[in-house]
Amino acid sequence: MQTAIPCLQLRGGSSKGLFFKASDLPADPAVRQRVLLAAMGGVGPGDKRQIDGLGGADPLTSKVAIVGPSSRTGVDLDYEFVQVVVGKDATDGTQNCGNILAGVVPFAIEAGLLRAADGETRARVFLVNSESICEVVVQTPGGRVQYAGDTRIDGVPGSAAPILCHYLDTAGSACGTLLPTGNLVDVIDGIRVTCLDNGMPVVLLRAADLGRTGYETPEVLNADAELKCRLEAIRLQAGPLMKLGDVRAKVVPKMCLISPPVQGGIVHTRTFIPHVCHAAIGVLGAVSVATACVLPGTVADGVAVLPVNGQAYSVEHPSGEFTVTLEIDRSGPTPKVRRAGLVRTARLLSRGEVLIPGGIWDGRA
Repeated sequence: MQTAIPCLQLRGGSSKGLFFKASDLPADPAVRQRVLLAAMGGVGPGDKRQIDGLGGADPLTSKVAIVGPSSRTGVDLDYEFVQVVVGKDATDGTQNCGNILAGVVPFAIEAGLLRAADGETRARVFLVNSESICEVVVQTPGGRVQYAGDTRIDGVPGSAAPILCHYLDTAGSACGTLLPTGNLVDVIDGIRVTCLDNGMPVVLLRAADLGRTGYETPEVLNADAELKCRLEAIRLQAGPLMKLGDVRAKVVPKMCLISPPVQGGIVHTRTFIPHVCHAAIGVLGAVSVATACVLPGTVADGVAVLPVNGQAYSVEHPSGEFTVTLEIDRSGPTPKVRRAGLVRTARLLSRGEVLIPGGIWDGRA
């Protein structure tokens, strides 16, 4: 016997995943974890193919969104993100995912959790993982989600309708403060790093300090065992310094190599998430990197090239660039980011049920 669970699969930004109503999943956290592992596949240690589930054998396609109506004042939806860790028989809920967030409001409309307005639909989404709020704006002419459009984002073929995401008060989302170590620069294993959390815990390092250019392809960096070993050693030490504890089994902090921009942006990046070099850069990772670039005294000083005017900051990555808008309060001695905005797209890929073995969950609460 198998248990059928309603779900939709959506691409959100440059990721894709399964979207569930919170009410369709078991309430018990341990049972729910087993259900999600079975749904995505890769339930055995070392099984990286996810052959017995719907995951795509890649961190960017092994993601889950759990969505429900919110009881919080002034908030429409609660969204919890779960990363199913490929080959680890584990899930991780430490971080947010801004790409998958782009699919949350379309999913809520498609699943009957939210009524769409005619023209555009604005919804305030509570990000459970970080206890923060994002206002999401989706195009809904005639009260239906519009997926087709002219907006292009790097890392995704073709074009689609724009989805606007305005993040509010993201500083310290996972670590408690923007600079969780209390320093603009720390030295770990002889390497100067900046540990920062403005929506995503990130450790920034100058690629040149590690003997790399920062322009290597992800394939080259993924094959660089010596570099990955050094990065992991630094990451394991940064975790406790960033108030994240032992991060050996966690997917944060992300490790980001930075180098001077080459495509007219503010900085060039190679991000490890945390052990595989990202083909692009995560949404909130880009926000954190851009924030580090505008703060004087970080490792980005002397690397980043900031625009003379404006609030748009282009973060370069292997597949192109990611533009972030930052509303910055410069009235104090240190700039403070009040609001971060960006544009994503999403598309509904499939709807139906995912089947899991009945022995894992029989469908009862």
